[in-house]
Amino acid sequence: MTQCASTVRVLVVDDDHNIGELLTMHLEDLGLKVTHAADGLRGLELALTNSYDIVLLDVMLPGKDGIDICRELRAKKIRAPIMMLTFRGEEVDKVLGLEMGADDYVTKPFSIREICARVKALLRRSGVAAGADEPKIELHGLIIDPVSREVSVHGSGVDLTSTEFDLLLFLAKSPGRPFSREQLLTRVWGYTSSAYEHTVNTHINRLRAKIEKDPSNPAFIQTVWGVGYKCAA
Repeated sequence: MTQCASTVRVLVVDDDHNIGELLTMHLEDLGLKVTHAADGLRGLELALTNSYDIVLLDVMLPGKDGIDICRELRAKKIRAPIMMLTFRGEEVDKVLGLEMGADDYVTKPFSIREICARVKALLRRSGVAAGADEPKIELHGLIIDPVSREVSVHGSGVDLTSTEFDLLLFLAKSPGRPFSREQLLTRVWGYTSSAYEHTVNTHINRLRAKIEKDPSNPAFIQTVWGVGYKCAA
């Protein structure tokens, strides 16, 4: 990471005291500075008034639920990666969280080792470990700056979450080359399980909605039927 680990700030919003303590202890063992909020309203207040590098957000919270918090943070242009934590197993909850702007989700009960690994991966992808010498990529009016992590389309800036940016950057580095959903999960998210492939679809749809003039007929991020997705050459 380009930042000293102790300056990396994490917000954990979970009303379960034991889970909050467990996450705080293990994340602090990584050298991260952790703040824990036990209700949704306090968590939202902290996220809006402080600068965090990542937010771990429970779905079921007193005061204000995690989905609404996620939606509000993205509406306020808070770009910090958001990882949703939930006891719910229904697919709709996971997809809804991602559609509201979350970058990742974990279903309880979870492995603390998995949580720590995913937090580190999100921090790497969010720019805490951004490359300093990567050149801009320009494709048909789409400009991607890996250093500032800014994107514009035909001169207009586009506001992307950290994972949307990393997905776009990965595809744009190999224009014309198709990648399967499983390959994208491995290379962008760091997952090895195909159980999360719908995560790719959700992020592709969000990305298209932001950068494409006509998301139903995309010019930049194209579907390769039977394979996956590619960036137009």
